[in-house]
Amino acid sequence: MQTDDVAAAARGLLGRVLSAHGVAVRITEVEAYGGSRDPASHAFTRPPRSEIMYGPPWRLYVYRSYGIHHCANVVTGPTEHGAAVLVRSGEVVAGLDLARVRRGGVADARLARGPGNLAQALAITLADKGTDLLAPPAGRELAEPEAEAPRLGPAVDHGLPVAAGPRVGVSRAADVPWRFWLEGDPTVSAYRRSPRAPAPAPRG
Repeated sequence: MQTDDVAAAARGLLGRVLSAHGVAVRITEVEAYGGSRDPASHAFTRPPRSEIMYGPPWRLYVYRSYGIHHCANVVTGPTEHGAAVLVRSGEVVAGLDLARVRRGGVADARLARGPGNLAQALAITLADKGTDLLAPPAGRELAEPEAEAPRLGPAVDHGLPVAAGPRVGVSRAADVPWRFWLEGDPTVSAYRRSPRAPAPAPRG
């Protein structure tokens, strides 16, 4: 898959701030999905639910996982490519009390650890699908209106090395190393390989 541009975009999201509904999260873990060139992507066969992934970048693509949890993705473009980045984990940096209520009293490091938990902390649902993260529509507060923390905040010096590895829970293209995280950050989720994925190729 020659879609390294989405991998670069995924790495570029690390350390940036995503805000929604009164809570802000510093992104610490992401996964890249290469759209029409990536068999693990929702956009690989272009079903109706993922059509937004073929539109302009910086839109929010939201879907339900197992019919229970919402997952938030940033469309990276270019248009008609279908590439997007799943925001897997983050550190709550604003709205901490509100995130604690939404997540039911778990430890602070776990408030936004894992894509479903992150969306729950941010109160992101299917109603937010399609939101332009750089210019959200009036009446829908998907970011704090501060110059220092725009809708998709500026990259920051996180001071931690970036690690890479296979994506979590995918059965196709399971060994593509497009999961990126801030190594050593306590908010990063654990890796779990899909039981449907073929065994990894032996090294050496």
